[in-house]
Amino acid sequence: MIRFENVSKTLGGRKILDEVSFVIEPGETFVICGPSGVGKSVTLKHMVRLLTPDDGDVFVGDNCISDAEGRELERTREWFGYLFQGGALLAWLNVFENVALPLREKTPLADAEIRKRVQTTLDLVEMGGDGEKMPSEISGGMRKRAGLARAIIHDPKIVLYDEPTSGLDPVTSRTIDALIERLQKEKNVTSVVVTHDLHSALSIGNRIAMLNNAHIVELATPKEFVSSDNADVQNFLASQFITREGSWERKRS
Repeated sequence: MIRFENVSKTLGGRKILDEVSFVIEPGETFVICGPSGVGKSVTLKHMVRLLTPDDGDVFVGDNCISDAEGRELERTREWFGYLFQGGALLAWLNVFENVALPLREKTPLADAEIRKRVQTTLDLVEMGGDGEKMPSEISGGMRKRAGLARAIIHDPKIVLYDEPTSGLDPVTSRTIDALIERLQKEKNVTSVVVTHDLHSALSIGNRIAMLNNAHIVELATPKEFVSSDNADVQNFLASQFITREGSWERKRS
Protein backbone atom coordinates (compact mmCIF):
# COMPACT_ATOMS: atom_id res chain seq x y z
CA MET A 1 0.00 0.00 0.00
CA ILE A 2 2.79 2.46 1.00
CA ARG A 3 6.45 1.86 0.27
CA PHE A 4 9.53 3.88 1.23
CA GLU A 5 12.66 3.08 -0.77
CA ASN A 6 15.91 4.50 0.63
CA VAL A 7 14.30 7.83 1.57
CA SER A 8 16.61 10.54 2.88
CA LYS A 9 15.72 14.04 4.06
CA THR A 10 17.75 16.88 5.53
CA LEU A 11 16.05 19.86 7.19
CA GLY A 12 17.82 22.84 8.72
CA GLY A 13 21.18 21.26 8.05
CA ARG A 14 20.29 18.10 10.03
CA LYS A 15 19.69 14.71 8.45
CA ILE A 16 16.23 13.63 9.61
CA LEU A 17 15.87 10.46 7.51
CA ASP A 18 18.82 8.47 6.19
CA GLU A 19 17.98 5.83 3.54
CA VAL A 20 14.80 4.75 5.33
CA SER A 21 12.94 1.81 3.77
CA PHE A 22 9.76 -0.01 4.82
CA VAL A 23 6.44 -1.31 3.43
CA ILE A 24 2.98 -0.75 4.92
CA GLU A 25 0.54 -3.50 3.98
CA PRO A 26 -3.11 -2.85 3.00
CA GLY A 27 -5.50 -2.92 5.94
CA GLU A 28 -2.90 -2.86 8.70
CA THR A 29 -2.35 -0.36 11.49
CA PHE A 30 1.29 0.69 11.18
CA VAL A 31 2.71 2.73 14.06
CA ILE A 32 5.75 4.98 13.80
CA CYS A 33 7.12 5.80 17.24
CA GLY A 34 10.18 7.34 18.81
CA PRO A 35 11.32 10.31 20.92
CA SER A 36 10.43 13.87 19.96
CA GLY A 37 12.28 15.34 17.01
CA VAL A 38 13.40 12.10 15.35
CA GLY A 39 11.38 12.52 12.14
CA LYS A 40 8.06 10.80 12.80
CA SER A 41 5.90 13.59 11.42
CA VAL A 42 8.44 14.21 8.64
CA THR A 43 7.94 10.60 7.57
CA LEU A 44 4.17 11.03 7.60
CA LYS A 45 4.34 14.21 5.49
CA HIS A 46 6.31 12.38 2.80
CA MET A 47 3.36 10.02 2.31
CA VAL A 48 1.14 12.83 1.03
CA ARG A 49 3.92 14.84 -0.61
CA LEU A 50 3.84 17.67 1.92
CA LEU A 51 7.57 16.98 1.86
CA THR A 52 9.63 15.51 -0.98
CA PRO A 53 12.66 13.24 -0.38
CA ASP A 54 16.13 14.55 -1.10
CA ASP A 55 16.90 11.02 -2.24
CA GLY A 56 14.81 7.86 -2.62
CA ASP A 57 11.17 7.31 -3.52
CA VAL A 58 7.78 7.00 -1.82
CA PHE A 59 5.13 4.83 -3.47
CA VAL A 60 1.39 4.79 -2.73
CA GLY A 61 -0.01 1.72 -4.44
CA ASP A 62 1.73 1.66 -7.80
CA ASN A 63 2.12 5.45 -7.89
CA CYS A 64 5.39 7.17 -7.04
CA ILE A 65 3.95 10.10 -5.11
CA SER A 66 7.38 11.65 -4.58
CA ASP A 67 7.54 12.32 -8.36
CA ALA A 68 3.84 13.03 -8.95
CA GLU A 69 2.64 16.41 -10.18
CA GLY A 70 -0.65 18.10 -11.01
CA ARG A 71 -3.72 15.92 -11.39
CA GLU A 72 -1.74 12.71 -10.71
CA LEU A 73 -0.66 14.06 -7.31
CA GLU A 74 -4.20 15.24 -6.58
CA ARG A 75 -5.67 11.81 -7.41
CA THR A 76 -3.16 10.03 -5.17
CA ARG A 77 -3.82 12.42 -2.29
CA GLU A 78 -7.51 11.53 -2.54
CA TRP A 79 -6.59 8.13 -1.12
CA PHE A 80 -5.78 9.79 2.22
CA GLY A 81 -7.50 11.21 5.26
CA TYR A 82 -5.24 13.16 7.62
CA LEU A 83 -5.82 13.78 11.33
CA PHE A 84 -3.58 16.65 12.45
CA GLN A 85 -2.25 16.92 16.01
CA GLY A 86 -4.74 19.50 17.26
CA GLY A 87 -7.66 18.41 15.10
CA ALA A 88 -7.18 21.59 12.97
CA LEU A 89 -10.85 22.58 13.08
CA LEU A 90 -11.85 25.92 11.59
CA ALA A 91 -12.82 28.13 14.54
CA TRP A 92 -15.60 29.97 12.66
CA LEU A 93 -17.48 26.79 11.65
CA ASN A 94 -19.41 24.50 13.95
CA VAL A 95 -18.51 20.83 14.24
CA PHE A 96 -21.06 19.75 11.63
CA GLU A 97 -19.83 22.24 9.02
CA ASN A 98 -16.17 21.41 9.75
CA VAL A 99 -16.89 17.77 8.96
CA ALA A 100 -18.99 18.67 5.91
CA LEU A 101 -16.33 20.95 4.43
CA PRO A 102 -14.48 18.34 2.28
CA LEU A 103 -17.77 17.20 0.73
CA ARG A 104 -18.93 20.76 0.04
CA GLU A 105 -15.60 21.73 -1.54
CA LYS A 106 -14.78 18.60 -3.53
CA THR A 107 -18.02 16.83 -4.45
CA PRO A 108 -21.24 17.68 -6.32
CA LEU A 109 -23.39 16.02 -3.64
CA ALA A 110 -26.72 17.59 -2.78
CA ASP A 111 -27.06 19.19 0.66
CA ALA A 112 -29.41 16.44 1.88
CA GLU A 113 -26.87 13.73 1.05
CA ILE A 114 -24.05 15.72 2.65
CA ARG A 115 -26.06 16.14 5.83
CA LYS A 116 -26.83 12.43 5.91
CA ARG A 117 -23.17 11.45 5.48
CA VAL A 118 -21.95 13.94 8.07
CA GLN A 119 -24.47 12.75 10.65
CA THR A 120 -23.52 9.11 10.03
CA THR A 121 -19.83 9.93 10.43
CA LEU A 122 -20.38 11.96 13.60
CA ASP A 123 -22.33 9.01 15.00
CA LEU A 124 -19.37 6.77 14.18
CA VAL A 125 -17.00 8.90 16.28
CA GLU A 126 -19.60 9.19 19.07
CA MET A 127 -20.38 12.87 18.46
CA GLY A 128 -23.82 12.52 16.92
CA GLY A 129 -25.36 15.15 19.18
CA ASP A 130 -22.51 17.67 19.02
CA GLY A 131 -22.75 18.95 15.46
CA GLU A 132 -24.02 22.43 16.38
CA LYS A 133 -21.22 23.11 18.87
CA MET A 134 -18.30 25.39 18.01
CA PRO A 135 -14.71 24.16 18.36
CA SER A 136 -14.21 26.51 21.32
CA GLU A 137 -17.06 24.80 23.15
CA ILE A 138 -15.70 21.26 23.09
CA SER A 139 -12.81 19.45 24.80
CA GLY A 140 -9.49 18.53 23.24
CA GLY A 141 -10.57 14.92 22.89
CA MET A 142 -13.77 15.96 21.14
CA ARG A 143 -11.80 18.19 18.77
CA LYS A 144 -9.65 15.17 17.89
CA ARG A 145 -12.77 13.09 17.22
CA ALA A 146 -14.32 15.83 15.11
CA GLY A 147 -11.05 16.11 13.17
CA LEU A 148 -11.13 12.36 12.66
CA ALA A 149 -14.71 12.56 11.36
CA ARG A 150 -13.60 15.17 8.82
CA ALA A 151 -10.59 13.02 7.83
CA ILE A 152 -12.78 10.00 7.00
CA ILE A 153 -15.88 11.72 5.59
CA HIS A 154 -14.81 10.93 2.00
CA ASP A 155 -14.07 7.23 2.73
CA PRO A 156 -10.28 7.30 2.25
CA LYS A 157 -8.25 4.15 1.71
CA ILE A 158 -5.55 5.36 4.11
CA VAL A 159 -5.84 7.42 7.29
CA LEU A 160 -2.79 9.20 8.69
CA TYR A 161 -2.79 10.10 12.39
CA ASP A 162 -0.24 12.62 13.67
CA GLU A 163 0.05 12.22 17.47
CA PRO A 164 -3.67 11.39 17.94
CA THR A 165 -3.40 11.09 21.75
CA SER A 166 -1.04 14.04 22.33
CA GLY A 167 -2.23 16.32 25.14
CA LEU A 168 -5.07 14.02 26.17
CA ASP A 169 -5.66 12.36 29.52
CA PRO A 170 -5.25 8.54 29.68
CA VAL A 171 -8.98 7.80 29.56
CA THR A 172 -9.56 10.02 26.51
CA SER A 173 -6.43 8.61 24.86
CA ARG A 174 -7.78 5.09 25.13
CA THR A 175 -11.09 6.31 23.64
CA ILE A 176 -9.18 7.58 20.60
CA ASP A 177 -7.33 4.25 20.39
CA ALA A 178 -10.66 2.41 20.38
CA LEU A 179 -11.92 4.63 17.55
CA ILE A 180 -8.80 3.95 15.46
CA GLU A 181 -9.30 0.21 15.93
CA ARG A 182 -13.01 0.47 15.13
CA LEU A 183 -12.37 2.35 11.89
CA GLN A 184 -9.72 -0.12 10.82
CA LYS A 185 -12.09 -3.04 11.39
CA GLU A 186 -15.35 -1.53 10.11
CA LYS A 187 -13.98 0.33 7.09
CA ASN A 188 -10.85 -1.79 6.44
CA VAL A 189 -8.72 1.32 6.10
CA THR A 190 -4.95 1.27 6.23
CA SER A 191 -3.94 3.30 9.29
CA VAL A 192 -0.57 4.97 9.82
CA VAL A 193 -0.16 6.34 13.33
CA VAL A 194 2.68 8.60 14.46
CA THR A 195 3.00 8.68 18.24
CA HIS A 196 5.39 8.83 21.17
CA ASP A 197 2.70 7.12 23.31
CA LEU A 198 3.86 3.51 23.53
CA HIS A 199 0.79 2.41 25.48
CA SER A 200 -1.26 3.46 22.46
CA ALA A 201 1.20 1.96 19.97
CA LEU A 202 1.21 -1.42 21.66
CA SER A 203 -2.58 -1.44 21.95
CA ILE A 204 -3.52 -0.61 18.36
CA GLY A 205 -0.53 -1.48 16.17
CA ASN A 206 -0.16 -4.53 13.96
CA ARG A 207 3.48 -3.51 13.52
CA ILE A 208 5.59 -0.84 15.16
CA ALA A 209 8.54 0.98 13.61
CA MET A 210 10.82 2.98 15.89
CA LEU A 211 12.78 5.89 14.46
CA ASN A 212 15.99 7.12 16.06
CA ASN A 213 19.10 8.85 14.72
CA ALA A 214 17.54 9.10 11.22
CA HIS A 215 17.07 5.33 10.93
CA ILE A 216 14.44 2.72 11.74
CA VAL A 217 16.06 0.87 14.61
CA GLU A 218 13.26 -1.67 15.05
CA LEU A 219 10.28 -2.89 13.02
CA ALA A 220 8.24 -5.58 14.73
CA THR A 221 4.89 -6.76 16.05
CA PRO A 222 3.97 -5.40 19.52
CA LYS A 223 5.07 -8.60 21.25
CA GLU A 224 8.36 -8.69 19.35
CA PHE A 225 8.88 -4.97 19.95
CA VAL A 226 8.61 -5.29 23.73
CA SER A 227 11.01 -8.24 23.64
CA SER A 228 13.54 -6.47 21.41
CA ASP A 229 17.20 -6.56 22.44
CA ASN A 230 17.79 -3.15 20.85
CA ALA A 231 19.03 -0.75 23.53
CA ASP A 232 17.17 2.24 22.04
CA VAL A 233 13.90 0.30 22.14
CA GLN A 234 14.39 -0.88 25.71
CA ASN A 235 15.31 2.63 26.89
CA PHE A 236 12.21 4.04 25.21
CA LEU A 237 10.02 1.36 26.77
CA ALA A 238 11.57 1.95 30.20
CA SER A 239 10.89 5.69 29.91
CA GLN A 240 7.17 4.87 29.83
CA PHE A 241 7.38 2.18 32.52
CA ILE A 242 6.58 -0.66 30.11
CA THR A 243 8.10 -4.05 30.93
CA ARG A 244 8.35 -7.15 28.78
CA GLU A 245 5.21 -8.52 30.44
CA GLY A 246 2.87 -5.62 31.07
CA SER A 247 -0.78 -4.70 31.15
CA TRP A 248 -0.75 -4.02 27.39
CA GLU A 249 -0.07 -7.73 26.80
CA ARG A 250 -2.94 -8.84 29.04
CA LYS A 251 -5.27 -6.46 27.20
CA ARG A 252 -4.34 -7.84 23.78
CA SER A 253 -4.77 -11.43 24.91
